[in-house]
Amino acid sequence: MILREDWQFRGLVHQTTDEAILDRLSAGGVTAYIGFDPTAPSLHLGSLLQLCNLRRLQLAGNRPIALAGGGTGLIGDPSFKAVERPLITEELLEENLVGIREQLGRFLDFSPAAGPSKALLLNNAQWLTTVTLTDFLRDVGKHFTVNQMIAKESVKSRLDRDDVGLSFTEFSYMLLQAYDFLRLNVDHGCTLQLGGSDQWGNITMGTELVRKETGNTVAGLTSPLLLRADGQKFGKSEVGNDKVWLDASMTSPFEFHQFLLNADDATTPALLRFFTFLDHQTILDLDEATRTRPQERQAQRAIANAVVTLVHGETAARHAERAGEALFAESIAELDEATLLQVVADAPSSTWSRAEVAAGVDPAELLVRCELAGSKGEAGRFLEQGGAYVNNVRVHAETAIDISWALHGRYLVVRRGRRLLHLVVIA
Repeated sequence: MILREDWQFRGLVHQTTDEAILDRLSAGGVTAYIGFDPTAPSLHLGSLLQLCNLRRLQLAGNRPIALAGGGTGLIGDPSFKAVERPLITEELLEENLVGIREQLGRFLDFSPAAGPSKALLLNNAQWLTTVTLTDFLRDVGKHFTVNQMIAKESVKSRLDRDDVGLSFTEFSYMLLQAYDFLRLNVDHGCTLQLGGSDQWGNITMGTELVRKETGNTVAGLTSPLLLRADGQKFGKSEVGNDKVWLDASMTSPFEFHQFLLNADDATTPALLRFFTFLDHQTILDLDEATRTRPQERQAQRAIANAVVTLVHGETAARHAERAGEALFAESIAELDEATLLQVVADAPSSTWSRAEVAAGVDPAELLVRCELAGSKGEAGRFLEQGGAYVNNVRVHAETAIDISWALHGRYLVVRRGRRLLHLVVIA
């Protein structure tokens, strides 16, 4: 499959400084980079599109550079952020980079066997924390006017607000990112920077700096942001509205699988194209299944299986799928103990004493202690609405839950709604 045709089919191009770049990428031999924010110990679902884009580039014979922002992470990108990000310490940032490096290795081939397409993993702290301030201002700052910088939409959106300003620290971020592109062009022959559409202003600053400093022609390309129906970026979980992380210890494969399985029908065409490597005909067939038989949720299952396999491996994906199937049917009571523990391995759990369960547990208290409700009042509403289950049997406020409910004499599988699950282990 020619890269240009594939990217156009998938809708991966939002803006580009050079329409011919897709033809050069299709021919192979282009060195391209994407920067990744290390302000958390893991990348998240919002990073997945760019990870997939780098992987697609490498599969087409190009050389990808994954740039960890060890230097820019100390500043924080203000692009379209409502308020200034809290600054993090160098020690914490270095800890975060450890996990991110490992995650990048799941998507890209860093081995010598990749030949000219061998991926590079670099850290911009190598140059941003060593260049002197006077050298930076003289060599980089001289190329841009303040007028030009404040006209960038990502900055202008903050300056237009009366309640929040923009610190000089944040204002300097676009110059730092532009300098990244210059160094990568000079040191590694990089001629393309990619990112989300919110990075357009930063990317065009970089293409301009490279041109002014070296005379070289480089390009920028952005992909559209995937948004939910409410306009927020796709990739927030239902629990505390936190991000869906690519680290299994922060978002389990089961939670990840369930999150994608519950994607709405309107979002699935983009998810199929952005986050999977399924062939075009399979995607079109799944589009048709969503349109004509939405209750079957074929597209959502395909997305969940493909993405969890990509991020966590085939075994984790199979386990998550089996867990989902078993955990939402009353047949869970028929599972042997080993299988039960296998399918709930990714669920949060807590240990209760046998005596307190034998004495009887109030259903509302059960939901609160399992962190499936914030208060007994909220738990009462869930029970009244029929959204609470023990061992996949619907329970109500007056249901008597005692030791007789325990599966294999030791376990209660507590669920709220379709997604939120908790395992009680009876000691």
